[in-house]
Amino acid sequence: MARTVSDMPSVALAVTDGTPLFELATACEVFGVDRELASWWYDFRICGDDGGLVGGWLRAGIGHGLDALVTADTVIVPSIRDPETASLPALVEAVREAHRAGARVAALCTGAFVLAEAGLLDGRRATTHWAHTDLLRTLHHGVRVDPDVLYIDEGDVLTSAGKSAAMDLCLHLVRTDHGTAVANALARTLVVPPHRTGGQAQFIPAPVSHGPTHALEQVLPWAVEHLTEPLTVRDLARRAGMSERNLARHFHAVTGSSPLRWLLTQRLHRAQELLETSALSVEQIAARTGMGTATTLRRHFSRQLGVPPETYRRTFRR
Repeated sequence: MARTVSDMPSVALAVTDGTPLFELATACEVFGVDRELASWWYDFRICGDDGGLVGGWLRAGIGHGLDALVTADTVIVPSIRDPETASLPALVEAVREAHRAGARVAALCTGAFVLAEAGLLDGRRATTHWAHTDLLRTLHHGVRVDPDVLYIDEGDVLTSAGKSAAMDLCLHLVRTDHGTAVANALARTLVVPPHRTGGQAQFIPAPVSHGPTHALEQVLPWAVEHLTEPLTVRDLARRAGMSERNLARHFHAVTGSSPLRWLLTQRLHRAQELLETSALSVEQIAARTGMGTATTLRRHFSRQLGVPPETYRRTFRR
C-alpha cells in the first residue's frame, strides 16, 4: 500500500532573513525532490517568515511559520548571516521547542550557533565552518568543538562544517533513514561523492602547503580498490613513498583519522552496500571487504553500527 504524504517523516527547513542560498538549495535538493529511489521519501516543508531576503537578494514567500518546526520529525537549520552578532530569538526558541517535542535537529555550517544558543549542544561534540570554530568555542563554553571533521552525529543533534559539508550531512541523514545503497544512488544522481574521505582540516590554510592537492590523493583511491587484500600501514606507506610515521601524520591531516581506522571505515561502507544490494553471505562479504572472517566482520559491524550484519540486511535490503 502506498504511503500518503501525511504518513511520511517530515523534514522542515528553517529559513530566516539572510539565509545563504547554498545550504538552503542543498537541503531542498536532497529532501524536497522525490526521485523514486525508495518506497517513500520525505514530507518536506520550508518554515520561516515571508518577505525575508534569502541569499541577500531573493525575497522569500514561505507557506509555514517557524512555529511549524515543532511538528517536524527532522529540523534543518542552515547557516546564519553573522554568527557573532546575529540575534534570532524566534528561531532559537522554535528549534528548542522542536527538539523538546522529539525532533532530530541538524545544523548546516554556522547553523550550529543557533543550536548552541538553544542549549542543544551543551556537553556535546559539534562542529561548524573551520573559520568559525574558535568563535563557537568562545561564545559557548559548554560545547566540545571539533574543528577537524565534516560532520558530527550525536543522535538527535547533528552539525556540519561549512558549505559542501552540508551535502555530506544531508546524505548521511538519508543513509541513516534509507541505507547506503539509496544514499549512494542519490549521490550519483546529484553527481557528488556518496561519502567523502577526510575532514575539513585538509581545507584549512596551513603554513606548509601541499599544493592544490594533498599527499594521499593517489593512495586513498588505490586502497579502496584493494579492500579485498589484507592491507597494512606498511603497504600504504610503501604505496605513498613515505615512512609509516609520515604517512600517519598525513592521514590525520587529510582524513582526521589513523590509517587503520580509515581502512576499517572503508571496509564497513563496502560491507553495508553489499548487504543491501547482493545475496552474498556474511562470510562472502567478509572476504570481499578484506575482513577475513564472518566473526571479524560481525564484531566490527556491531561495534560501529550498533547492529549485526544480518539485522542491517533485513532493515535495508531492497
